[in-house]
Amino acid sequence: MIEFVGPTRNLIIRGLVLSRKLLATIMDQPKTSFVRYKVLSFTVLLAGVTYLDRVCISTAQNGIMADLHLDKVQMGIVFSAFTLAYGIFEVPTGWWGDKIGTRRVLTRIVAWWSSFTIITATAFNYWSLVIVRFLFGIGEAGAWPNAAKTISRWFPSHERGRAQGVFFAGAHLGGGVTPILVTWMLTMMHWRWVFVIFGCVGFVWAAAWYCWFRDEPTEHPEVSESEAQYILKGRVLSATEHLNWPVWKSVLRNRTLFFLCLQYFTQSYGFYFFITWLPQYLREARGFDQMLLGLFTGMPMFLSIFADLAGGVTTDWAARRFGLRVGRCAVGGLSLFFAGSFLIFGTWTDNPYFAVALLSFALASANFLLGAAWGTCGDIAGAHAGAISGCMNTAGQIGGFLCPIIVGYIVQHYGSWTIPLYLTGGLYLTGAFAWLFIEPRKPIL
Repeated sequence: MIEFVGPTRNLIIRGLVLSRKLLATIMDQPKTSFVRYKVLSFTVLLAGVTYLDRVCISTAQNGIMADLHLDKVQMGIVFSAFTLAYGIFEVPTGWWGDKIGTRRVLTRIVAWWSSFTIITATAFNYWSLVIVRFLFGIGEAGAWPNAAKTISRWFPSHERGRAQGVFFAGAHLGGGVTPILVTWMLTMMHWRWVFVIFGCVGFVWAAAWYCWFRDEPTEHPEVSESEAQYILKGRVLSATEHLNWPVWKSVLRNRTLFFLCLQYFTQSYGFYFFITWLPQYLREARGFDQMLLGLFTGMPMFLSIFADLAGGVTTDWAARRFGLRVGRCAVGGLSLFFAGSFLIFGTWTDNPYFAVALLSFALASANFLLGAAWGTCGDIAGAHAGAISGCMNTAGQIGGFLCPIIVGYIVQHYGSWTIPLYLTGGLYLTGAFAWLFIEPRKPIL
């Protein structure tokens, strides 16, 4: 038996006493919850479901075009019908979320778009498909501004870039998995059944969201006092003014918002090429067969997952280290510069596999800025994050509306895939330049 005497015994006794005091201190501390991360998980699932439904139609387009007798211009208009409606209703739905809360608005959004995903399966000709996709766009409009609004209410400002990065990673994971999943499903069923199955997924999310979520951290029963105070202390909600028409005129004349919209126009224009025409480009211009199309169509999205996460962390880190303007604008500007460079060189190269790699890096680079762009909306908008981010996203949807039509027209009438891709690369570089004029340190209201 070992006996402790003298200094050793005293040291052990002191250690036990200190351990007891430390344990008592810990037990007396109020428990800290992390409900905001559960909220973020819900928004990530939301983002994934949006791309499950959006990307599905581009992968299934060959069967759709054959069954409904569509040419490339008509298919481009079908793609753009969704985007047109999405852009028109983006700001009103974002404002609606500011007014009544994102719990009810996002529930309505997801239930609506899930219904019209299923209804897409009933299209019987060109115009029926255009109308259904337009109504689908009305339903999905406002999803991301309301997600941004949710993040702005549930996360302190110094965590928003990372939260937005995680959110977009969920979107692009859905976008990366969908081509592979749809390609596999099309070997076993008609394209109409794919839309029916995908449409059912959203109803599960909508029911769970409405039952569990609350608009304010202080309203949620699972949120501890310490977490609520942590969130509220880190929020910047400077704007309290009602967004009437005179206020809107002032907002729309703001230089930062104008250039924020311009850069997002270029980013979304390029993004919509990847989620609409990329499978056809890889098939016709690069000669890939059906087995490789699912993998290579999803590759840019898979790379974007890492870019989203890294971009969100980078913009928050750079903002803390070098200031908010460098943290947002340097990340945003360099992202689009590299995106344009990669896309131009990917179009120029003759090696199809090297081209896929460069195009994948181009999209990933363009998506690296998303944490900075949507974080900037929260920085400048205050309490009106839904409406202001809706303005930026509306500009993006204009780009998304134009891209499928322009690409389809050029390819059908001039037989060239290189012209629309060089145009997209040039737009990315224009967006990089726009970041020089964005000032995230100055609230616009």
